[in-house]
Amino acid sequence: MATAANTARTIGLDEPAPLGRRILALIPGLLLLTAVGYAGKFIEQSIATYTKSHHVTFPNIEYVLWAIVIGLIIANTTGVPRIFQAGVATYEFWLKAGIVLLGSRFLLGDILHLGGISLLLVAFALTLSLTFMHLLGHTFKLKPKLTSLLAVGSSICGVSAIIAAKPAIEADDEDASYAIAAILALGAISLFTFPLIGHSLHLSDKAYGLWTGLAVDNTAEATAAGALYSDAAGKVAVLAKTTRNALIGFVVLAYALYWASRGEAQAVGNKASFLWRKFPKFVLGFLLISLLATLGTFTKVQLTSLANLSRWAFLLTFAGVGLRTSFRELGKQGWRPFAVGAIGEIFIAVITLGLVYGADRFLHL
Repeated sequence: MATAANTARTIGLDEPAPLGRRILALIPGLLLLTAVGYAGKFIEQSIATYTKSHHVTFPNIEYVLWAIVIGLIIANTTGVPRIFQAGVATYEFWLKAGIVLLGSRFLLGDILHLGGISLLLVAFALTLSLTFMHLLGHTFKLKPKLTSLLAVGSSICGVSAIIAAKPAIEADDEDASYAIAAILALGAISLFTFPLIGHSLHLSDKAYGLWTGLAVDNTAEATAAGALYSDAAGKVAVLAKTTRNALIGFVVLAYALYWASRGEAQAVGNKASFLWRKFPKFVLGFLLISLLATLGTFTKVQLTSLANLSRWAFLLTFAGVGLRTSFRELGKQGWRPFAVGAIGEIFIAVITLGLVYGADRFLHL
């Protein structure tokens, strides 16, 4: 998760530094990610050991939440010094690497097991999100392109979708910053609310994971919220979220064509090339690893190693989520985009929860 100001600045690329210098610049931040992530793991294991040895009943709080909380404390007290920021920003790379490696834990049959009902729910949630966010944007009198960015971010994959759509529709940097701030703030809230709601309703792992994958915007937060519930729920959340992510090119293309037709964005030439540029390549990596696992290419030891590497990549990811979240920066962006995002997210979360709960109870997901 990036702060709004930092992410907005990365939309315009500066002159690249030499490769060696860029690699060296990553080392301090990578060490910080490792330290925060390992601290989260250490706290989880220490509490589990203590409660077990003293026969204390205490809910297992996974390293995911501890790593995020430690990162949040650092980011919002001392702050993250400049020397660490480049390395901390690599958390998105570790997220994608973790998802690719996670493919080793999915046979293609498992992916197909997501089921037609689940895929229909993905399509419904996407359509509902796009439609409702535009209605809200019009009601709150937001600028049309800001509304488009909020709709894309809430329906596909959060910040990544906003950054992909921003140049395609030629939106202002300020609009992108506002949309990013709203999506980030709501993603942070979902980490704490979704697991509580899931447990209170006694949702099955698959139902909760599907709901999380449908309703949480950013891939990092969806992955974390799923993992906080259970390992099985985390897998389903990643699968449902990855399905949403795969649609980013089509949705951004549709918006680019719409704004170009109004003379407010450049016309799209080669649509196939546009789709390929916008398509999240890590989805293909996930499917490739899953295919290799299905074909029996990996030994049992290799599959275990790949799964462990995936967990380590997620460890760095969740540490970065906390370290890149500044409540001060989020608060500077004004209330209207946040209000639109909050109302839209709550509405979509409630509707999708009802649909998933009903499908699980009556159709047995």
